[in-house]
Amino acid sequence: MGDMAMNTEFSIKIAGEAGQGMQTIGLVLAKACRDAGFYIFANMDYMSRIRGGNNFFQLRISHKPIFTLRQNADIIIALDKASVDLYKYNLTQEGILIFDKDEFKIERSEGNFFHAPFYKIAKDINGTDLYINSVACGLIAGFIRLKFDYIENVLKNTFHKKSGDIIIENIRAARLGHDYAVENFKGNIFSLTCPGKRKEIILNGNEAIALGALSAQCQFYSAYPMTPSTSIMDTMAHYSEIFSIVVEQAEDEIAAVNMAIGASFAGVRAMTATSGGGFALMVEGLSLAAMTETPIVIVDAQRPAPATGFPTRTEQADLEFILHAGHGEFARAIYSPGTIEQCFYLAMKAFNLAEKFQIPVLILTDQHLADSYRNIPILDSRKIPIARHIISREDSINIAGYKRYQLTETGISPRAIPSWISDVIYVDSDEHNEAGHITEDAQMRIKMVNKRFHKKMNLLSEEVEPPYIENLDNASTVIIGFGSTYGVMKELAQMDKKIGFIHLSQVWPLPLKELNSLSFEGKHVLTVENNASAQLAKLLKRETKIKIDDSILRYDGRPIDIDYLIEQIKERSR
Repeated sequence: MGDMAMNTEFSIKIAGEAGQGMQTIGLVLAKACRDAGFYIFANMDYMSRIRGGNNFFQLRISHKPIFTLRQNADIIIALDKASVDLYKYNLTQEGILIFDKDEFKIERSEGNFFHAPFYKIAKDINGTDLYINSVACGLIAGFIRLKFDYIENVLKNTFHKKSGDIIIENIRAARLGHDYAVENFKGNIFSLTCPGKRKEIILNGNEAIALGALSAQCQFYSAYPMTPSTSIMDTMAHYSEIFSIVVEQAEDEIAAVNMAIGASFAGVRAMTATSGGGFALMVEGLSLAAMTETPIVIVDAQRPAPATGFPTRTEQADLEFILHAGHGEFARAIYSPGTIEQCFYLAMKAFNLAEKFQIPVLILTDQHLADSYRNIPILDSRKIPIARHIISREDSINIAGYKRYQLTETGISPRAIPSWISDVIYVDSDEHNEAGHITEDAQMRIKMVNKRFHKKMNLLSEEVEPPYIENLDNASTVIIGFGSTYGVMKELAQMDKKIGFIHLSQVWPLPLKELNSLSFEGKHVLTVENNASAQLAKLLKRETKIKIDDSILRYDGRPIDIDYLIEQIKERSR
C-alpha cells in the first residue's frame, strides 16, 4: 500500500446521496486535520442534481505537502446503500468500508467491511437521521485516532450561527460516532502522529480567485450563476459589505459582461466569471472591451462540453476557444493558475495587467481546481502592489482637448475617468480616430490595429509569467501542463527524479524566451491535459521550438490523479 504502510498518509472517501452533507463533514474533517498539523488535499465529486444520485467528498491527509488525489481510498464511509457497491472496489489493500448493515439491509460482511450503526446513533439523538453526517464525521475521526477536541472546535465554528441546541446535538452526534469507532475498531493501521500546528488557511480555487479580486480592489462583480464558477460570486457577495463592492446577479451572461465593461469604463475595477457555455455568450462583449480599450477581467471555469456537457465535472477543453474568442484581432492575456496560491496572486495581477494595457485579461481555470481545497500559508496581498494606470482626479482637472485613443509609441493611451475631467470622452465600438469619432479612413484603421494589437502584444510579451520548472536537467521524461495539472505533475516529479515537469501559469502570451532556451535533447516530452485533442501540445508546436512526442489525455470529466498519471507514463515506456 506504499506510503500507507509507513503511516505517512491516507485517503478518505465519504459517499452518499446529494443532500446528505458530504461536503460539510468533509470540510469539518479537513479543518480538524489542518488544526492537528497535517497537510490536506480535498475535492468534492458531485452530480448535477439537488437530491439523489451519488456524490462523494475525497480527503487526502499527509505529513508532507500534497497537491492531488489518489484513485483509491483507505477509508470509505457509505451514507447510503448504493455507495457500498459503487465504491467497494476502490479500497486500498488494507482499506476499510464503513456502512450501516442494519439500515441498508445488507447481510454479507465479507472483505474489509465494518458495520457502524450511524443511523441508529443519529436517531437516538432526536428521532431522525438529521445528524448522520456528524455521526460519520466522528466515526472517521475515531478510526484515525484524531483527538475529538479538534472536531468539536471545528463544529462549533461551522455552526456558530445556528441555535445552541443544534450545535450541541451536532457535537453529541460526532462524539457518539467517535466513541463507537474507538471502542469497536481496535487496530491502529490508520493512526498518524500529529506533526504539530502551523498557521494555515484552507481555501479552494474559486475562493482564492474571489479573495484575490477583492484584494486587488475590484469594486464591481456581475455574473449569471453557472457551475463551476458560481462560488466566486458567492464569495464576492459574502464579503461585499466589508469591501464595499457591488455584486450583481445578471439576467444572463451577455448582460453580465456588458455590466462589467460599463463599470470599468466608469472607473472601477470590474470582473465577471462563468464557464465555457456562458463565455460563448460573452465573446461579443469581449471584442467590445478590446475595441473600446476598456480593461476587464473574465474568469472561465471550464467544465466538459459541448453544450451543457457534464455541468459538475472537469475539463481543459476551452484553451483554443479562449485563445481566439471574439471577432477580430486584439491583444489579450490568459492566466492558467495551477495552485490555490496562484489563483489568488494571478487574480490580483490580472487587474493590474488589464488596466496597464487596457485589455481583457482572462483567467482560465476548471472545476477540479475551482472545487479543490488545500491548506496553505496565509496569503499576503502586499506581494502584488496595486497599480491603477489612470489619470488621477487631481491631474484630470487641467485636461483639455482629451483624446481617448491618442496614438502613442507604446500603443497605450492616457486613460481618463468620466466626470473627473470637464471634456467629453467619446467611446465607440466602430473603428474610430484618436478622439473616438467614427472613421472609415484606411490609414487610421492601420494605425488603430497596430495600436490595439501589435504594439500591445509586443509589450505584453515582456511581462509574461515564467514557467515553473522542476527536475529538468536529469530527466529522461518531461511532462508539460497548464492549469490544474500542476499538482499531479509536481507529485510525480517528487516521486521520480527522472521525470521533469514544466507548468504554464500563463498560456497567452507564452513565455517564449524561457521555453525556447530549454534543452530537451534525449528527453521524451509529453503534455498532460484534461482534453481530447491535445490543445496545449498544438499550441506549443505552433508557437515554440519544443518537439512534443506524445500527450497524456483524459476527457471523461474526471481529474488526472497521481495513479492515473503513473499508469499512463508506464504504458508509454513499455
